[in-house]
Amino acid sequence: MAHYLVTGGAGFIGSNLAHSLVARGERVRVLDNFSTGRDGNLAPLAGRIEIVRGDIRSEDDVRRAVEGVDYVLHQAALPSVQRSVEDPIESDRVNVLGTLHVLQAAREAKVKRVVFAASSAAYGETPTLPKVESMAPDPLSPYAVTKLAGESYCKVFHINYGLETVALRYFNVFGPRQDPKSQYAAVIPNFVTAALRGEAPTIYGDGEQSRDFCYIDNCVEANLKACTAPDAAGKMFNVACGERTTLLDVIAALGEITGRAITPRHLPARSGDIKHSLADMDRARAILGYTGAVTFAEGLRRTVAWYREIQA
Repeated sequence: MAHYLVTGGAGFIGSNLAHSLVARGERVRVLDNFSTGRDGNLAPLAGRIEIVRGDIRSEDDVRRAVEGVDYVLHQAALPSVQRSVEDPIESDRVNVLGTLHVLQAAREAKVKRVVFAASSAAYGETPTLPKVESMAPDPLSPYAVTKLAGESYCKVFHINYGLETVALRYFNVFGPRQDPKSQYAAVIPNFVTAALRGEAPTIYGDGEQSRDFCYIDNCVEANLKACTAPDAAGKMFNVACGERTTLLDVIAALGEITGRAITPRHLPARSGDIKHSLADMDRARAILGYTGAVTFAEGLRRTVAWYREIQA
């Protein structure tokens, strides 16, 4: 039985990781300040995980959380592109300085490996598709810059200190426990909950922008395999499905699943948003043994079923 720390473990991805680890019989500790994470995400795990209420901006909190663990799954972040445009300083404090605290504490505690939640936003708007890990980054938002900086810190901690690190560039992860109520919420929970209420989902731009949507189970798979894959340390990997879907296609798929005619309302495109995104998955498959088995269509069906259940 290994001991895992999940930073941001009360959030969307972090809580799904915690649930999966507990199901595997692992020891789990969560570090979260609950600014965006929710107690309800962890309520079913009461008594089976340890919760440290703390902040990755605090060195003391991070050292306390890292002590005695084997692996760190570092998910804590301010995740919104729009939020970073509005407040780049706070994004830097959390996503860069917070990550540096996690890496330093993991180094001091002799953690076996740190897996970092990086972002496909690092690629920017380069026209070449799919995005391959060897491409030069071109971040377009403060959020993308902070995630690229965290990724770079992971690499140099591996090179300079021997700390094993793996960075995972997430492509539009979606699924159960994703918060639709935040003003910075991702498109899938916004679209799904609006559709279930019979309301018009909001699209920023023309809706022809495309994304490589990645169901949460695939993201969990990548994280857990990244902890122990023999040749992964010091490297960065895409995490997605390798298929591209436009926002208008998402609306159409939701219409089929819910049996409702859905007409979105359009607002102007937002600064920092990327037009098209698609991942090359060869490196993750070859080195991590990643499968990404849940397709977008199946993931969307599961997501709608989950939101229907919690609304009921």
